[in-house]
Amino acid sequence: MFGKGSKLYSIFRHKCPRCQEGDFFVSHPYNLSKAGDLHESCSNCGLKYEAEPGFYYGAMYVAYALTVALFVTIWVSFILFLPSFSVGWQIGSIIFFTLILGPYLYAMSKIIWANFFFSYEKNADFHRTASKDK
Repeated sequence: MFGKGSKLYSIFRHKCPRCQEGDFFVSHPYNLSKAGDLHESCSNCGLKYEAEPGFYYGAMYVAYALTVALFVTIWVSFILFLPSFSVGWQIGSIIFFTLILGPYLYAMSKIIWANFFFSYEKNADFHRTASKDK
């Protein structure tokens, strides 16, 4: 399920959606000066990560869904496991975790969005394709 060839492998390891070898991001999501910056193309297969201008605008919907999932998870956790905590603590915790996980959720939204449109190709001749694209 998480092995090479699955979309989850590409998403959680931040690898190219097509070959799952090359890095997708320029740096770690918490390097705030380069947060969310992508390589122009894959170093292994040559896949151009931005299919068209504004391609990643749709990732905003994914980021929204991830943030709502985080909100609901924290809120339900408080209700089930810490019912004596006040609403103020709940809201404060949601804000805290949203700020702390924000850069990671931003990066995840981009790689998830890319995986909607690019598929893994197991036996393609990537090195030949990469040399043609350059």
